[in-house]
Amino acid sequence: MTVSITPNMAQTPIVDAFFEAQTNTISYIVTDPATKACAVIDSVMDIDYAAGRLTSESADKLIAHIQENGLSLEWIIETHVHADHLSAAPYIQDRLGGKTGIGARIMEVQETFGKIFNEGTEFQRDGSQFDALFEDGDSYKIGELDAFVLATPGHTPACMAHIVGDAAFTGDTLFMPDGGSARADFPGGDAGQLYDSIQRLLSLPDALRLFICHDYGPNGRAIAWETTVGDEKNTNIHLKDGQTREEFVEIRETRDASLAMPKLIIPSLQVNMRAGEMPKDDHGNAQLKVPINGL
Repeated sequence: MTVSITPNMAQTPIVDAFFEAQTNTISYIVTDPATKACAVIDSVMDIDYAAGRLTSESADKLIAHIQENGLSLEWIIETHVHADHLSAAPYIQDRLGGKTGIGARIMEVQETFGKIFNEGTEFQRDGSQFDALFEDGDSYKIGELDAFVLATPGHTPACMAHIVGDAAFTGDTLFMPDGGSARADFPGGDAGQLYDSIQRLLSLPDALRLFICHDYGPNGRAIAWETTVGDEKNTNIHLKDGQTREEFVEIRETRDASLAMPKLIIPSLQVNMRAGEMPKDDHGNAQLKVPINGL
């Protein structure tokens, strides 16, 4: 049973976007102008995978913005377990506080990839690495702003859109209209479920602002990250012209069959299913695994 959500369109959060070029990720700081409380959505920890080196330039930009503007960080949100970049959640939380949150179906993702990466029994598969596990229809506050959580499985089982006032953060479920939709061929993904999730998003008010997690500048246009429900309904290349569920699935699965794996999928999944923490070897040293023919 799906939950009906009514956004509080009278509330307008301040939304600041931060583009990370290596993975084409957009992170957001969402601020309540009345209280200066804020949330970080989909942060990035930089990695030089070939050198095995982590750096924090992208996360430090978020931290600097929060500190320079006198904001109070209440939430660090992941829209899903990202397969293309590492979360900076623990790095940011250590410096600014705040609670981490993700969809409750993270447990399914942990179970799937716990097996693929041959994780031992010390790896908890109950979502306990996060401070909050959101169910479909849950609500929370950012200062005085009303925030709601909408389950949007399809790209991954744990995908969720976060609706804050007149703004929604869609994760990888939807891209800009000329970018279409996210892939659905990772373990646990499902193109039919993705279509259903998109329809839930498109049932929201046409004026609702949508902020997407990735943009690749199709056909050479400038990078963009903000659209609306109405624009997506009318012009999204995977949805316009009244595409049926079956037609969308065919489009999506055909497209997915041509895509290479994300360059950072191996480190990203291992780190992000741990809420941004690096896995450790028996001596407590940070260590990544590379499963052969596992994905």
